[in-house]
Amino acid sequence: MHRISSNMSNNDVQYNLRRQELRVNKASNQMGSQRRIQQLRDDPIAAGHLVRYESYGKRLETFEKNAQLISDQYSVTEGYVNQSLQVMQRVRELAVQGAHGTYTPEDLKNMSIEVDELLKELVLNANATGPDGTSLFAGTRSNTTAFDVVYGSVPGAGEMLITNVMYNGNVESQNIEVDEGQYLETSHAGSRIFWAEQQTLFGMRDATSYVVPEDGVISVDGKEIKLKAGDNIHAIMAKINDSGAAVKAFLDPVSNGLTLQTTDARQLWLEDKGDMTTLFDLGMIKDSSQRPPNNINPTASLAGGSLFDAVIALRDAMIAGDQESIGGRVLGTIDLGISSLTGNLAESGAKYERAGQNLARIGNEILNVNNLVAREGDLDITEAITNLKMLEYVQQATLSTAARMYRNTLLDYVK
Repeated sequence: MHRISSNMSNNDVQYNLRRQELRVNKASNQMGSQRRIQQLRDDPIAAGHLVRYESYGKRLETFEKNAQLISDQYSVTEGYVNQSLQVMQRVRELAVQGAHGTYTPEDLKNMSIEVDELLKELVLNANATGPDGTSLFAGTRSNTTAFDVVYGSVPGAGEMLITNVMYNGNVESQNIEVDEGQYLETSHAGSRIFWAEQQTLFGMRDATSYVVPEDGVISVDGKEIKLKAGDNIHAIMAKINDSGAAVKAFLDPVSNGLTLQTTDARQLWLEDKGDMTTLFDLGMIKDSSQRPPNNINPTASLAGGSLFDAVIALRDAMIAGDQESIGGRVLGTIDLGISSLTGNLAESGAKYERAGQNLARIGNEILNVNNLVAREGDLDITEAITNLKMLEYVQQATLSTAARMYRNTLLDYVK
């Protein structure tokens, strides 16, 4: 049983007016934000889907920016590598001409001037910086100059010339995520791109009786290799060969010393980590205070040089008038360098193409995700306008009805 009082109709009217105002306010907020879901309770299932779609969409936008950054970097890098290849092609032309035997020593000396200028251009390309001012060919040490140039006197030359070019970066790689769990490399090691020959290091110490004194780690070509106390030289070589590094280890049959050789044209990168002294004990490197790649033990024998070494050798042979060296060792090294540089250019182009394909795929995925977000969360404007107008009409009708129910005012009681 309900008690009927004079306040009951007023309370009902006020309650329904508040509900109408709430509906109108919700519809107005939906129109303002153009979002169907204002609170999770509006549609819990759709809200759950919407949160996941929007989160994935944000990740895709980040992946797209990363892919675009990598694509731009590879485009710039490829340009400098291609220019270096053109320089080496011209160097080879001069080497072939100098090896003919038809030029006098004075002619060869005059040709060496152009070779020296090409060497400077090659160093300039190797020390190139990207649009952001970071070094392109220094690995992850992008804030340093990739190669240091050493000047010295050359017999027969009237001025100081470049006598050595030393790598100042590292071989570490920096990867950027371009998809869920998928990465692309962004850093480039100049000790590989601008190297001409496979490098071989011959240790001169007898390693047959060597045993690792304590657990530790060595680094070969940027790969960390764990050694255990008691490992002999054969165990060390097996771990190096199985590490995935582009270096193969074997014993020299004459000296019984450890020999390390790169599997392609690149500079050896050797380091004892922490308190480890294995590579030092085997006579491969200096003590751990020296940073690679300039830490090779002077008692070890090292073979295999860079593009700069090949061009310097050609220039010096031309200055000395040594046509035999030009047509033999020097020309062979230049050919190896051109072949290596061509391979690196192809690899850079392939990675640039992959980055472009990845960018296009991500663009399509973003469109698909945006469609899913729109389906779950966007507002149907036509329907929303219709509902808002209906709610406003109902609210006005309610107010009008309430006004008729309570016509009397205080003025009716004034006499």
